[in-house]
Amino acid sequence: MDLETFELIKNKYGLIASWAIWGEEGDTPKSNMGDLSVFDLSKNTNLLNQLNPNIILVALNFSYDVPENELRIFANFHGKGGGAYKLRYGLRNTVLWGAYITDIIKNFPEMESANVMKYLKNNPEFVKENIITFEEELNDLGATDPIIVALGGDTYKILSKNLNPKYKIFRTTHYSHYISKENYRTKIYEDIVNKINL
Repeated sequence: MDLETFELIKNKYGLIASWAIWGEEGDTPKSNMGDLSVFDLSKNTNLLNQLNPNIILVALNFSYDVPENELRIFANFHGKGGGAYKLRYGLRNTVLWGAYITDIIKNFPEMESANVMKYLKNNPEFVKENIITFEEELNDLGATDPIIVALGGDTYKILSKNLNPKYKIFRTTHYSHYISKENYRTKIYEDIVNKINL
């Protein structure tokens, strides 16, 4: 990852996307989840070497509406709430660490995925708009022959319906699923890591 591309992604998508890099786990599984200093080039001088724009992790949507004054660069997937700590645990020291993370559906905060899918079914043009935006993200990343990992079944349905066979699309369980972080890491290996390493 070069600095110019990093800055482009930061400025264009920083409030809605992020990278699969987190601070170290401390005393609790969720400790340091919100530590965004890992994206500060003056503190993490090896950051650009850690980022991999050719692996894209894709979730469905923002689960809740974040007030504008609380939005922070690369904070998506980096909060204490929810199950993203399992994602950190599952990805550490794997080929997926440093991947780009985004949502396939932008600007549609909703906690219940069933409500999201119902809306999308009734608004196919909205799906098309978001697919266009997603492919623009891939282009801005400079991704070449990207590996796309859908986090959850609903995301996989959208991606496979609209982007197969154009891209390699894998599927794994969403990190919010009722599963221990240890079992989630096992799932990551079974669904993704072992297949990528073949």
